[in-house]
Amino acid sequence: MICKICSSKIKSNNYIEHLELYHPDDYEDLLSEIISLNNMGETISDIASELNLSQKIISDNLSILMEENQEYDIRRPLYVKNWEPKDFKLEATTMWSFKQRGNWATHSGKYRGNWSPYIPRNLILRYSKENDVVLDPFLGSGTTLVEAKLLKRNGIGIDINPSAIEVANNNLRFNKNNQYHPKIYNTDSRNLEFIDDDSIDLICAHPPYANIIKYSENIEGDLSLLDIDKFLDELCIIAQELFRVLKSNKYCAVLIGDTRRNRHMVPLGFKVMEVFLNAGFLLKENIIKEQHNCRATGFWYQRSIDYNFLLIAHEYLFVFRKP
Repeated sequence: MICKICSSKIKSNNYIEHLELYHPDDYEDLLSEIISLNNMGETISDIASELNLSQKIISDNLSILMEENQEYDIRRPLYVKNWEPKDFKLEATTMWSFKQRGNWATHSGKYRGNWSPYIPRNLILRYSKENDVVLDPFLGSGTTLVEAKLLKRNGIGIDINPSAIEVANNNLRFNKNNQYHPKIYNTDSRNLEFIDDDSIDLICAHPPYANIIKYSENIEGDLSLLDIDKFLDELCIIAQELFRVLKSNKYCAVLIGDTRRNRHMVPLGFKVMEVFLNAGFLLKENIIKEQHNCRATGFWYQRSIDYNFLLIAHEYLFVFRKP
């Protein structure tokens, strides 16, 4: 359906001239349809193909419209080159290393601290099947739920930060596999009363690493504001809730890294593993994930020599099973 917009409100010499030049008789309708298709979740390439226009014209028009007509609800354009990774193969060892960050579908590395989409793709394909329910209790930018939708799973995402919810909603609005509708909740994962016991098929969790990266300034319940001991106390509550909602003999995967205080290692990863074991889970796999964003040259390299410490270049991916 074409969304009609009064041209007197949206005309701008910066962007109208391309459409007006090539489509003088119907540029107002074209512009309205570009906005409508974009807001319905069509990608820039799909809109270009449908309207027989160049991707650049569509991208430029939407970008300037968003800048100059902020009273209109124009969603951030979706740029998708590929819907799946090239030459993908399931990981088969306990050492995972992804040199390429992963930029298919709506994935990007712009959200600080989000995990590579190769991780949830591997987990979802190995530990679930089509139409299963996948839960991410630390949604962030929505990486896990994007993969769930692409792989025909039903996703549930939870994040206490409304800014994360906004980013995730935009990343998930693409028109592919639309029969799978992700459910997103801006709430606290310590209380999952809206999820039934034994109803989840797979959990993919990438919690904050205590307060190493702070995702908000003062959101009550934000685990990224807590120092290690308090963080672990609150994570105990979440682990118990995750155990409750997961089906028996199903899996819960948790990615976590260590940190360093006063030039000594704090084994945050093993402490988190203990939290989930105490909640009743059994350890299925202990995977080492190599970090490729570790700066081992220049300033940090020299500091590691001068102060005699090694740069942390690994994380732990624990795969737990509910017996």
